[in-house]
This record gives sequence, C-alpha cells and structure tokens, in this order.
Amino acid sequence: MTAVQPMPILLNPMPHAFADAPIGVFDSGIGGLSIAQEIARHLPNERILYYADTAHVPYGARSDHEIRQFTAEAIEWLYRQGCKIAVVACNTASAFSLDYLREHYGERFPIVGLVPALKPAVLQTQSKVVAVLATPATFRGQLIKDVMNRFAEPAGVSVLTITSLKLVPFVESGAEMSEACLNELHMILEPALKQGADFLVLGCTHYPFLKEAIGRVSGEKLNLIDSGQAVARQTAYILIKNRLLCDKISHNITRIECYVSGGNAVELKPVLQHLMPEQLTWTIQNLETV
Repeated sequence: MTAVQPMPILLNPMPHAFADAPIGVFDSGIGGLSIAQEIARHLPNERILYYADTAHVPYGARSDHEIRQFTAEAIEWLYRQGCKIAVVACNTASAFSLDYLREHYGERFPIVGLVPALKPAVLQTQSKVVAVLATPATFRGQLIKDVMNRFAEPAGVSVLTITSLKLVPFVESGAEMSEACLNELHMILEPALKQGADFLVLGCTHYPFLKEAIGRVSGEKLNLIDSGQAVARQTAYILIKNRLLCDKISHNITRIECYVSGGNAVELKPVLQHLMPEQLTWTIQNLETV
C-alpha cells in the first residue's frame, strides 16, 4: 500500500478519551448523515462530530491513493478534536483505508468501517438474485469481494453490481426526487428488475436518502437494505466494551455538529434541513472557521 502523507507517527498520542467525548463520523459528503442519524437514535446520550469532505466529494471516481489520503486527513482531524471513536461512514473510504487506519491508531482510537450489507440480503432473498448499488471504487475494494465470496457464492445467490456516479451529487444538492434523478435510477435499476432481483443493497451512505425515489421507480419490487443500524450497534458495542458509553442524559446538547471542508456550509444548510429529522438538533459550519 502506498504511504499516506501527511499523517505523522503518533509519538505523542492523545490521552485516552472520556465517556463524554464525542463520536466522530466521517464521509466524503453529507451522505454519512444517514449513519449519524442511526447512531443518534441508537445512542441518545451521545454527541456526534461529523466531518464532510465536501471539497473532494464524490470519492467514487477517485484513485485509490486519493481516497486513502483524504480519509486519513479527515480521521486525523476527528482524532485531534478529542473524539473517542471514529466511524468511517463511507463505503468507498472503508474499502481502501480501514486496515491502515486501525494499524496507525491502534486500540486507543477505535475505527468502525462500512461494508455493503450483502449478508442479510443473501439470507432473505427468495429469487436468489440480489443487487448491490455502490460506487465503482467500492467494487474495486477487497471488502465487498470478501463478502461475496463468503456469503453469496456458497448460498448460490447471484449478485448484480450496479454503479452510478450521478447519484451522490443529486443527494448533495437536495435533488433526490428530481426528474433527472428518477430517470437515472430507472435506467440503472431496470436491468436488475428484469433479472429478478428482489433485494437491493444500498452500498453508499448517500443512498438511504434515495429510498423514496427508488420505491417510486421500482414500484416497491425491491427490498432495500443499508448498513446504518448495524453500524450503530457496532459503535455501541465498542463503546460499551471500552467503558466509553455516555450515561449522562442531557437535553441541551447539539446532537450533531457538522463541519464541511468545501466552504459550502451556507449552501448545504437547506439540504440538511430537508434531510435531518426534526427531533435532532444540529449545526453546520465551514471547517476553516474552526
């Protein structure tokens, strides 16, 4: 693996975090807020520090080295903010960066990653055909290949791979129900429907925000599965294991503090107002102002 720079060796690592420290969540853009929302629902006492690398979104068509570089810089920022755990809420980034990050930080700073939720689709399919919608970079990574080899092939389940570089920008701009987005979804999903797929695995954290649009296009013929709940449970398990679960109930905290690297916080605020549930308190600001 090509060395990732700049990322200094931890000669003077941060002290062990306390239970009231925030959970760090990273994605290439705002799609990882689908994961942050699941964590917030599952762990109602926790604060979440969210890093959106909007300066470089989308990651799907970028080189392997660029993906590792941007991910390393984002996780280092969360680490330096005192987060007690980091969630790489990006399937593309997880596909190329998890091993390196875990080796770099060690047990002092746990890293949770994502892999498309293919296993539950394989276990539940009736047609023995499932589809995975993800970025080209995610399919280049070893994580999804390992899951296919381990679960789909022994079960005799055919896995159809679907990619599109247009979907993430639709979500980032709040245009997930636009005619252009619906047309794109129809074009890429129609072949899978014709081949009898009954499950669609959402292999990018932006895609849960497309569930309504996918339902309209597919006529509810596809059962949709994403990784949000599984990641929230895994995050809780690690926090409990490390005695870092926050047990202080506070009604006055901002649940999700969102920082964007692209200087576009003002433009993204109405998109977040559309995507975030009313009961969750949140803020958004540009990274350079911190």
